[in-house]
Amino acid sequence: MIQMAILKRRLRPGKSYDDFRRVWYHTVGFGTGNRMFSAINVADPREIIVIGLNETTIEDIRRLIAIDREERGANPLDEVIEPEIDRTFGIVVAEDDFSSSSALEYKPASIKGRETNMTEVMGALKSGAELLRELYSDHA
Repeated sequence: MIQMAILKRRLRPGKSYDDFRRVWYHTVGFGTGNRMFSAINVADPREIIVIGLNETTIEDIRRLIAIDREERGANPLDEVIEPEIDRTFGIVVAEDDFSSSSALEYKPASIKGRETNMTEVMGALKSGAELLRELYSDHA
């Protein structure tokens, strides 16, 4: 499954995206299929949005979070971003290509041509919610 994380952070006054990127950029990878997308909010250029897509299992998320925490410990963001972080986590259930200018036919949810098993997704969502409660219960 593909896990998704959306994190929103706000730059401190006088800081730039490049300042953020220099301290945010990992020195060690996750060892899984991982892509990160960074965006600057058009309505608020101080807001940085990072979307991470990680092909892994819910069970392996603990290891990935440990890597991220180690990176953050070695490269703190405190001088560049404000302390509040808006976190949203999910499981990708469909990828759709709407680039054609002609009529499109409905297709069931699928990823890489494989139909999504919603029973598996619902089980993974439950496990993921339990893991998040455990990992972030002491964080805002």
